Amino acid sequence: MASATPVNRFSPLRVAAVQAAPALFDTDTTLAKLEGLVREAASEGAQIVAFGESFLSGFPIWANVLPPVDQHDFQIQLVESAIEVPGPEVRRLASIARSHEVVLSVGINEVSPVSVGTVWNSNLIFGPDGTLLNHRRKLVATWAERLVWSHGDGHDLGTVEVAGTRLGMLLCGENTNPLARYALMAQGEEVHISAYPPAWPFDRSDSRDEYDLAESIRLRSAAHSFEGKVFNIVASTALDDHAVDLVARGDEGIVKLLRGKPTASMILGPSGQYLAGPLIADEGILYADINPRDRIVPKQAHDVTGTYQRMDVFSFGVNKSRHVPVSTSNDNRSPRTLSTEEMSHE
Repeated sequence: MASATPVNRFSPLRVAAVQAAPALFDTDTTLAKLEGLVREAASEGAQIVAFGESFLSGFPIWANVLPPVDQHDFQIQLVESAIEVPGPEVRRLASIARSHEVVLSVGINEVSPVSVGTVWNSNLIFGPDGTLLNHRRKLVATWAERLVWSHGDGHDLGTVEVAGTRLGMLLCGENTNPLARYALMAQGEEVHISAYPPAWPFDRSDSRDEYDLAESIRLRSAAHSFEGKVFNIVASTALDDHAVDLVARGDEGIVKLLRGKPTASMILGPSGQYLAGPLIADEGILYADINPRDRIVPKQAHDVTGTYQRMDVFSFGVNKSRHVPVSTSNDNRSPRTLSTEEMSHE
């Protein structure tokens, strides 16, 4: 029997973008659904499987359409269904990746282990052996999301080497942040994951075009692919009737806002071209076979982190410290007051 071709940085990959609706606030049911979808993608040969923003267990769509005084019950349910990292749900996700031998990327609601008042919009990437390779918290919650999520930090704002490629990811509006995107490009990103929500109502005015989520996703995704010459796996969370009914409570105006501009998933090549999709609104899985060699010629023209960069003119750094509320010591020395910097960083 001939030996298998070794995986290297120019080996083709099959990738999958999953657009699916979670069971809102039901972590166990959502995990079971995720496992079934990973099984399906793996059976189709996918080596990297990406889910959308806060898939576990639900994006706070109410924050965009309800007054803050009407959101308390939703915040309670979000915190109760959020997970800690590490924790049992993380171990289960690791087991799913390991069982199906895939790279698994999934968005989560992560609650602080020391405060129920702090929830992060986070993303986890597991290797095919179940190792947690990347644990990101969204740098800045966008607009109404700030009622729900706290600021993240630069920890794990980088690439991981897995499946023969350098993989990076950003959450939703981070894909509009030129510095966040450049940080990944400059760390050798070859395949990018973009995670997006199921809906993002922004404007009900008849005098202005309402924010078009699907078109905004396409623009941002193609821009990053074209500028970085990277493949882009764009995975969004879908919106089901249960979530809409729970938030709208019979208000047809809210239903219209939530349904008016649906989300989209797609897979793009290094020139910004479609390789799969777009998948608009509906649940489903997109697949694409990507060939890393397709990056070579476009990179020769514009390598914005290499020959097309002027490092003698521009400089850029990333603080990858994890924010923590307190730093403690047990070395038996005399007690002292901690500095602000020590209290904010590990």
